[in-house]
Amino acid sequence: MTKVKICGLKSREDIEYVNELLPDYAGFVFTKSRRRVTLSEAKKFISLLDKSIKTVGVFQDEELERVKYAAEYLNLDVIQLHGNEDKDYIEKLNNFKIWKAVGVDSKGICLDDSNEYEVDGILLDSCVKGAKGGTGISFDWNTIINVNLRKKLILAGGLCPENVEEAVYKVKPYAVDVSSGIEEDGVKSYKKMKNFIEKVRKII
Repeated sequence: MTKVKICGLKSREDIEYVNELLPDYAGFVFTKSRRRVTLSEAKKFISLLDKSIKTVGVFQDEELERVKYAAEYLNLDVIQLHGNEDKDYIEKLNNFKIWKAVGVDSKGICLDDSNEYEVDGILLDSCVKGAKGGTGISFDWNTIINVNLRKKLILAGGLCPENVEEAVYKVKPYAVDVSSGIEEDGVKSYKKMKNFIEKVRKII
């Protein structure tokens, strides 16, 4: 069964929603974003989080030591890297599980060396000029159907309750990652979150 990551949690209400609906992963953003939280905020939210939900910290071109500190301070299950972090950078985080975001444009995966990353998963997101993830824009899933990443594939980019079933059928990812697609006016919607999770989990 495809796993679900709910990203961009930033309020006590968000935590209450995920504690009831129990996605597999909860994501906290530490890079420039309207969903950004501080380490102290994340610490409090994680302390309230159901223990069955794994935590993911989202970073982009952050100083290596700051990422290490945050991961240890919060006891993160996964570090998700959305910037220009190279293989040397990633190798220095070998004590942690890493998901590396890779952009996909109209021709397919933007980086041809995705399989060379020593990571636990590759997160595929829309390749939009001037942005690294979090755009809420989907890409043509047909461009990656036959791609063999040899890593866990996490699918992101413009997913929502209306299209996630098709995405899972076509791509068959390890996990799907959603944030803006379950929001209303920039705030997480319980109804949309519930609908999204239910649609993913009914696919066997």
